[in-house]
Amino acid sequence: MVIVLQRKARDMTGEMSHDEVLRQKLALLKAEHRDLDTAITAIENARIPDTLALRRLKKRKLEMRDRIVRIEDKLTPDIIA
Repeated sequence: MVIVLQRKARDMTGEMSHDEVLRQKLALLKAEHRDLDTAITAIENARIPDTLALRRLKKRKLEMRDRIVRIEDKLTPDIIA
């Protein structure tokens, strides 16, 4: 209960909570992940695809997906069934 009250008090001061910061980072990462999808599709559809650039973008996309999953795990509470 005390933690909830402290968090609400912090929010009233205009500061963002840790969860809000994580949600914003998550939104940015997801947008960048979609942009990488578009770039990968464009390279794949090129007449002569740049395989090195394609490989780098795919690797970056996988790393970004890992970061997204880690943030989602932090935002999701552990529920013991």
